[in-house]
Parts: sequence; C-alpha cells; structure tokens
Amino acid sequence: MIDAKVDTLLAVAEKKSFTKAAAELSLTQPAVSHQIIQLEKEIGAKIFLRGKNELQLTAEGKIILKYARRMKAIYENLREEVAESKKHLTRLRVGITHTSESNEVAEALARYSNENPGIAITIITDTTKNLYDMLDSYEIDLSIVDERPSNQEFHSLMLDTDYLVCVMSCDNPLAKKSMVTLNDLRREKLILRLPKSETRNLFKSHLQSINESLENFNVILEVDNIATIKDCIRKDLGISILAKSACMDELRKGKIAVRPIENLSMARETNIVYHKDFAYTDILQGILKIYQNSISRNR
Repeated sequence: MIDAKVDTLLAVAEKKSFTKAAAELSLTQPAVSHQIIQLEKEIGAKIFLRGKNELQLTAEGKIILKYARRMKAIYENLREEVAESKKHLTRLRVGITHTSESNEVAEALARYSNENPGIAITIITDTTKNLYDMLDSYEIDLSIVDERPSNQEFHSLMLDTDYLVCVMSCDNPLAKKSMVTLNDLRREKLILRLPKSETRNLFKSHLQSINESLENFNVILEVDNIATIKDCIRKDLGISILAKSACMDELRKGKIAVRPIENLSMARETNIVYHKDFAYTDILQGILKIYQNSISRNR
C-alpha cells in the first residue's frame, strides 16, 4: 500500500545521500534520483538541496518528510494490528522519559499488561522532544512526559504531580539536615543529568528565576542514566538533583536520602499525552487506576 517512493525518500533523508540510499535499498543511484524527482513533481515542491558534503532538506522537504514518516508509521501500525487482531491481541506503544523509566510508571504499565492478557505494551525511552515527534508521526500511541502538550492535536491526562529534590548518600552530612540551602549545594560535588534533560532544565530555570546560575556550582559529572547517578550517590561520590518519584525505591530501602532545597519549589506534572483520535480511552483509565493504587501503596 505504501508507494516505494516513500521508502526511498526516508532512506535518502536518513543517509543524506542518493548513493548511500541506493546501497541501502539495493537500487541504482539513478533509480533513487528518479524516484525523488517523480515525488517532487507529484507534490510540486523541491525536497532536497545539495550542500557541501551532503543533501539538505528544503523547508518544504521537512514538511514532506514529516508526513512520509507518519504514513510509514501508520502503515506499519495497520499491518501490526491486523496481524495481532487474529491473535486477539492489542499492542500499545508507550513512550516515556528517562525519569519515568525510574519511577512507578514502568511498574504500572507492566502491571496493567499482566492484568489484561489481551494487551501487549512496548516501552520506548527518549527525550520529551523526541517522544512528541514520535507521537506526532504515530510511531507511538501514548507519551508519558513531564509537561502538558502545546500541540492542539494532542490530548492529555494528568497522571501525577512530582517535584525535584536534592539527593545524597545517607552518610552525607546534608542527610542530617531538614533542608538544603544553595550555599550547601555550592560546597558539594554535583552529579547532574545531561543538559538536554527536562530535570536539569527545570533546575536551571528555577535557579535563573532567583538570579542564580548553574555555573556557580561544582558539576563534576554529567550522566544520562538515572540508575547510574543513584549508584554514584549511594557510594557518596557526589549529590544530585532528581525527581523524587525516581528515588522512591531507594528511599524505601534506606539506600539514599532526599531533602528539599530552600527557595526552590520545583514542582511539575506528569501527563499521559495522546492523539485526540486515540480509541482506547478505557486503557488510559486502567493505567491511571493501577498507577494511583501503586503510589498509594508505595509512598
């Protein structure tokens, strides 16, 4: 059902080269060029421009690529759903952030799948921006992120409220205090998420709101993986700023300590985001119920 020119466009956009795309597709380079020219004629817009070392998308090309990815994803979803309907199975593709991966969200999804044998869930972990892109192109069905969507094509359901805290080893002197001050933080070695992470950006923006800068703090290590950060904290190699929900398991086991930071109330929402034409609203309610039961037991 998908025109071969769509696959060719996706390959050229990925490889940024007609020659490399041709090798990927087992076609000749002239055949790839011809298909792109045909596609440009059909749509009435130039898709690629030749840069110094690679092809570049035009403004119109970026729009065309967006819809090509959406078409491909929808077609793959169609094939998958038809195949799985024969097995009386519904597959749900859920995108979550790295923070959500470390809290009760993944557990709630696993529990929902366990309690509903006809549901299979695939979890994809990425940044909020990338998850929104995947949701927009129908590569995933739901996205669980720490903000509300601005895209009017999306609806959202609030799953939880959360806030950032200072996380330290139980042996760290800060663990004996009821709260942490900014002066305390300046004297510590910080292990933070990467600059692209929502957690770090929320911390940074709240510092800026009180005329502070992250540059005034001693950041010794930047790590994308939250589990690695918590492992370093347990070994008292530094402290961090993380979502409290991502630390609940270690807190219950007494492996780490968390404290609020004076003058920084870093609250945020966790939302399930989905297309407004998403058909399985009963699944959303089921996930929400299991998640709420889980946090009421664990917190």
